[in-house]
Amino acid sequence: MRCLTLFGILTLLALAACKPEPVDTWQPTPYILPTPRYFPTANNIPADNPMTKEGVALGERLFNEERSCAMCHHKEYSFEMGPTGTLENLGTQHTILPLINLAWNTTGLGWKSQVATLEEMVYAAYTDPTEINADTMDVVRRLLQSTLYHDLFKKAFGTDEISFVRVEKAIAQYVRSLVFANSKFDRYLRGEEQLTQDELIGYQLFVTENGADCFHCHGGGANALFTTNLRYNNGLDTNASEEFKAPTLRNIALTAPYMHDGRFATLDEVIDFYSEGVQYSDHISPLMHHVMQGGVHLTEQEKQQLKAFLNTLTDELP
Repeated sequence: MRCLTLFGILTLLALAACKPEPVDTWQPTPYILPTPRYFPTANNIPADNPMTKEGVALGERLFNEERSCAMCHHKEYSFEMGPTGTLENLGTQHTILPLINLAWNTTGLGWKSQVATLEEMVYAAYTDPTEINADTMDVVRRLLQSTLYHDLFKKAFGTDEISFVRVEKAIAQYVRSLVFANSKFDRYLRGEEQLTQDELIGYQLFVTENGADCFHCHGGGANALFTTNLRYNNGLDTNASEEFKAPTLRNIALTAPYMHDGRFATLDEVIDFYSEGVQYSDHISPLMHHVMQGGVHLTEQEKQQLKAFLNTLTDELP
């Protein structure tokens, strides 16, 4: 009897040893980034952070946490702060840039292109004393206290490990998913809607050097991002030597105050500046072709037509 028992034990041990290793069944759902008409083909999605539906969902939740990105990046203002986002209210050196169509920005982020990737931008925003001003370890500790986040991180990354690197990756995935390409002007490009006469004239002014001369820095139909994502000195001051990012003009009607320092409260003030207020300096961009005349000198009617076109760039916010 003892021999049979020993034999049985050995048999069980042998079967256990032959049992196959559990197979990793984690299969996230790929997130297919849209490819709007006239958008660039190159994007900034890194190989170590591919977009997945689960990653984007986690990133959206993290973005909208009580002390996170949504404190300053409001959906209704194209993920900018809106009219209250002045330097005085923000306590920062520069105003906030909108977080839209950034998947196609391959030239650095921020007004001075000082941040290389969206992942790095998340870290910078969380740790900057003038922004979220958080300790990354404290952020992780708070997330660890939530049973919900363990499940969400597992769905997004295959294990329930919560780290700040994964926080960066998830929020970066969500921001890359903020694609805006269904404005009236987009529908016009697709042949689905017509522009009014004033809107068409405004577009012609936008894309001609002898008109408003906007397209060199802000693109147009052939560059539907409405930014080159490059930096320029646009003649704001006679002693200005710095260059700043040309922001996208998509949703421009929603993103006041304007310029890196928020000096213009309305779109009319911006148009007036480029019409009559450009100032020469030794550092001004050579693309500011009309600087010696102080600007492009639009008539009042042309200013309203240009504004009418710019308003066609407003998208329906999700």
